[in-house]
Amino acid sequence: MPRAARAFWLGSPGQGEIRTADLRRPGAGEVLVRTLYSGVSRGTESLVFRGGVPASQYTAMRAPFQEGGFPGPVKYGYLNVGVVEEGPAALLGRTVFCLFPHQTRYVVPVAAVTPVPDTVPAARAVLAGTVETAVNALWDAAPLLGDRIAVVGAGMVGCAVAALLARFPAVRVQLVDPDPARAATAAALGAGFALPADADGDCDLVVHTSATEEGLARALELLAPEGTVIELSWYGDRRISLPLGESFHSRRLVVRSSQVGAVAPARRARRTFADRLALALDLLADPAFDALITGESAFEELPSVLPRLASGELPALCHRIRYPAAGPLPG
Repeated sequence: MPRAARAFWLGSPGQGEIRTADLRRPGAGEVLVRTLYSGVSRGTESLVFRGGVPASQYTAMRAPFQEGGFPGPVKYGYLNVGVVEEGPAALLGRTVFCLFPHQTRYVVPVAAVTPVPDTVPAARAVLAGTVETAVNALWDAAPLLGDRIAVVGAGMVGCAVAALLARFPAVRVQLVDPDPARAATAAALGAGFALPADADGDCDLVVHTSATEEGLARALELLAPEGTVIELSWYGDRRISLPLGESFHSRRLVVRSSQVGAVAPARRARRTFADRLALALDLLADPAFDALITGESAFEELPSVLPRLASGELPALCHRIRYPAAGPLPG
């Protein structure tokens, strides 16, 4: 009997299903990983689930181990933590992070997995991809000692950025979001909080992650003269308008994009993708990041859970997916 795994697929926009996946034996330089947890990156995966990836971005949006194509059928995801069951002796039994979709077991090259430090619980390590995005954003933003900074948008990425900024010396960091319930999350991360209308202005730097037109406009309003907005939002196929009249030019404001698909130019000559991911995992030793995990479901529930996450019925930052306990390898 051939070995098999189970994987979550988006059959068509708005319709998810669990399918059987062939599971070959690992060859030289490969590992077989049994998944312990995966994470739903709510912003990006909801966009994919709704079929909102524009055709012009089909290639740019591909996940490392994606199968199929947009808008579907497609197997998509990139926050996976598991244990190595077969492969080189040095990795056997090790907990690893991999940019792999939601699947019970899988085979990948050794270079595709990063060992999780002993100081980081596997259940928290699903945040590694998100924290890696935040690391890259701060390499782009280059905050300075004593800066006044706002993070507009308290989603998964915005909270990760705020958590890292809260550890910078003498920095004033305020997480800005219209949901007052995010105040508790900000406090757990060590950051201040404000509703958009009450946010402190005169900021040297604003990191925008809300993926809304209103959020980006407010980010510009919060800047001091010659301040910079680092834009992390992904809008998919939506068009937005931006107030570039009024005082935008006279105040010499800057809007600059940041995207995790390339190492930030400030570190590109000295850091690899592997270095960046390893740094993100090291940072996750801080239990404050547990505040970003706001729910958990069993793998079998994914077809019913993802529509609720995409619609907002199930509010979440990172929703963690729990996989079955170890059992015999099928086939």
